[in-house]
Amino acid sequence: MVEKIKYGWRWFATAFSFFSFGVGGILIPIFVVPVLYLLPGDQLLRERRGQKFIHHSFRFFIGMMKFMGVLTYDVSDIEKLKDAKLILANHPSLLDVVFLISFVPNANCVVKSKLVQNPVMMGPLKAAGYIVNDEAADDVIVAAAEAFEKGHALIVFPEGTRTTPSEPMQLKRGAANIAIRTEMDITPVLIECVPTTLTKADRWYQIPYKRMHFRIQVKEQIEIDKYLGDLSPTKAARMLTTDLRHYFLQELRLHE
Repeated sequence: MVEKIKYGWRWFATAFSFFSFGVGGILIPIFVVPVLYLLPGDQLLRERRGQKFIHHSFRFFIGMMKFMGVLTYDVSDIEKLKDAKLILANHPSLLDVVFLISFVPNANCVVKSKLVQNPVMMGPLKAAGYIVNDEAADDVIVAAAEAFEKGHALIVFPEGTRTTPSEPMQLKRGAANIAIRTEMDITPVLIECVPTTLTKADRWYQIPYKRMHFRIQVKEQIEIDKYLGDLSPTKAARMLTTDLRHYFLQELRLHE
């Protein structure tokens, strides 16, 4: 009986959390985004304000979910994110990007174009200067290089979408191309969620039998210099993609 009550509460708290997220998505474009544009300053300053606002909003959201008992989490070596430029992470859950942005106040992200077309998300994403990944590959790389010049930390999920449970991890070459062509070192982040939930195959209301726990580990930088020798950028990106896949698989296996 007690377990049923706990489960019922977590279901209600999860529903409330996602409802709050949706309401925030409606109110922010109406009340917050116009203020960000009206405040004095150039585009770079507006983007910084937008990024910090989303950062603090996501910190509040994660804190609220933890307070209500929806989830718990622990983070290892978070200080390594302070000077990180290119952050690559595996993608087991819908909340991965929320966690990472809540840790990085100057975060930029590569987002799908359908999010930018969403009237609820359009304002905040444009205000923060996030990169749209459905543009031509060269345009994304140019945008990434510009983001680094502005002092942004770029968060990319090399898988391109959430991991499907029980299926092998597959990485796309976009993240490696960004690293190779901008000559940027990589800060890898390992994300684990137990029990598995909010995957590509789950709906928000399909909550697990017990409270989900996230373990997030910021690892040592992967230096990009060894991929910048005699290889062409295309071959180097292909090699780096293969190495990244092996790296994430090995690290995740070690921590199971």
